[in-house]
Amino acid sequence: MNFLPMSVFFKDKAMATAIKRIEKDFILKVLHDEQIPLLYHLDRNEYVFTVVKSSKDEIILKSNRSFGGLKEQDKLSLLCDFRGQIVTFNADVTSIKDDLITAVSPEFLYKNLDRSYKRVNIPPDLQVQFTFLGDFYSLSYPRLSEYEIGDMSGVSHELDPKDFSDLVGELATWAKNRASGHKLHIFKDVQPATTEEKVIAQTGRSIYIPSTMGSLPSTDPYPKSRLITEDMFKSYLEGTGVGPVFIHEACARFIKAKNEKGILSELWVPIFFQEYVVGYIYIWIDKSDKQPFDYAVIDALYQFAAIFSHSLKINGYFDSGKLDNKPFYGNVIDISASGLLFVYPQTPIATSLLPECELSIDLVTPRRKVTTNAKIVRRFNDNTQWYFGARFLDMAPEDVRFLFEFIYGKPIADSDIEFLVDQV
Repeated sequence: MNFLPMSVFFKDKAMATAIKRIEKDFILKVLHDEQIPLLYHLDRNEYVFTVVKSSKDEIILKSNRSFGGLKEQDKLSLLCDFRGQIVTFNADVTSIKDDLITAVSPEFLYKNLDRSYKRVNIPPDLQVQFTFLGDFYSLSYPRLSEYEIGDMSGVSHELDPKDFSDLVGELATWAKNRASGHKLHIFKDVQPATTEEKVIAQTGRSIYIPSTMGSLPSTDPYPKSRLITEDMFKSYLEGTGVGPVFIHEACARFIKAKNEKGILSELWVPIFFQEYVVGYIYIWIDKSDKQPFDYAVIDALYQFAAIFSHSLKINGYFDSGKLDNKPFYGNVIDISASGLLFVYPQTPIATSLLPECELSIDLVTPRRKVTTNAKIVRRFNDNTQWYFGARFLDMAPEDVRFLFEFIYGKPIADSDIEFLVDQV
């Protein structure tokens, strides 16, 4: 039997892809016919399974050696090298007899994994504690399901974020040379009311109409999306109850109404504070002596929006919604040398754990405590709780070595340390 070399655990950056039923059935048959080894980790031990039988409802596996600690209703997390491609799946155990394990046939198989090393069940003597990096809040502003961490690096150092009135004046001076008019609006106790306010609050993106003789952009050139495209706006209209046959007309009417009011070009840019849309900056052109807005104008308004948000924070505008930043424990389901998956109930803490959110994590073992930062990279939920995938960041090489050997129960090569340090 050929065992998987270390290299098969490492993969490219592609997102995990669910394997469709017909291909799934084919792969399971090949796993049986060719006796391709499946890897499983339990309590820092590695086991190799092979498929004895596979049917629509169940899969029977045989272990290369006997072991304890596995029981009915446990979830097996298995991985194999299927003809040069890493495939993984989960299976719920229904019975165990000697070296034979019967489990529910997996609903999905996955390929093209986006993690650096196989995740295993958390060792029983490992405790994990989480703390938010920085402050976190529960506010009444429109809330996004994900957000991009604010970047102040491109903002002019000549602007003083402590003086909000001075910033408003800077915006007015800048807008005077590029627009016919401008408006700075903070939602505060007033919820979004107009179509424009609702759509930017819901999407967290900008309304950009370079010319009201045209249409909304068909594409968004920004690496991290900023603009509401025409298709996105049509989806928004459909969500408000506009019938599919009327959506194109409604979208055209939205632009035409602006032109009839004398607007030639306009731009609405949201102001973010963490995952909240706290307001927006609106500029417009209604005279032909101004050039239509371009991407440079968009970039400039995003800088203004970032510094307005920062100014509101340092002036205590959001303090009433600040939550106590105490360490919390999540129920860790599995862990690898590059990240972990944990569960947390539906609470204000869970709603603040959005993609891109960063945490400090303490990994406490009987021998040593490892502290590292981590970023939430995905989340999903059921009726009662949220599941969060987190990737470790900036872990020291000596901590990578210790964590690897603690989790997998075997030494790590120096070349693997270099790889993992680049990944975590």
